[in-house]
Amino acid sequence: MLVLSRQRDESIIIGDNIVITVVDIRGDKVRLGIQAPTEIPVHRQEVYDAIQRENLRAAGGEPDESIAPPKSGPNRRNSRPSS
Repeated sequence: MLVLSRQRDESIIIGDNIVITVVDIRGDKVRLGIQAPTEIPVHRQEVYDAIQRENLRAAGGEPDESIAPPKSGPNRRNSRPSS
């Protein structure tokens, strides 16, 4: 995992077309702005997990823990902020 320090209004670039900008910092909350092409889905971790569980349930399968993404923890910052 790459860990970066950013201040308000600073960004990181992923690939050629994804920009993540620190929009605001209030206490222990960080608001991120994410610019990505519309064909690239961007979800908060808990929403992504719920989508995956629902897809597996609809397909009649059981979750495969070997392909599941790591659970979010207090130091994860890859979730999309709620509006």
